[in-house]
Amino acid sequence: MIVEIAALLLATAFAVLVGYLVPTLIQLRKTIAESEQLLTRMSSELPSLVREMRAMTENVNALVDQARDGVDHAAVFLHAVGEIGNTVQKVNETVRGKGGSLLVNVASMVAERMNKNGGDSHGG
Repeated sequence: MIVEIAALLLATAFAVLVGYLVPTLIQLRKTIAESEQLLTRMSSELPSLVREMRAMTENVNALVDQARDGVDHAAVFLHAVGEIGNTVQKVNETVRGKGGSLLVNVASMVAERMNKNGGDSHGG
């Protein structure tokens, strides 16, 4: 009788275990099937995605090279503009320096002429 009760308890425990394991195993099988489908789809799409990423990388590298060239050209241009600015500043300083003495000379010549001509026109 004890053996029968032990067998009955063992059978009941096994039935409960199977009752819990069957739904879990069914869900596990569904999950594995979905994973296989996902892997199949990824295997078919992955090569095209990698090609597109390589193409984008090449495009970005080309844009970076063009940007570097543009920056180099801009630097050369801005350096030349700076040199022109320095030259214009030197010419301006030279003209101002000599222009002041030139203006004094012109003013004295005009004053002399006015004095020579002014004496004749007012005196007569």
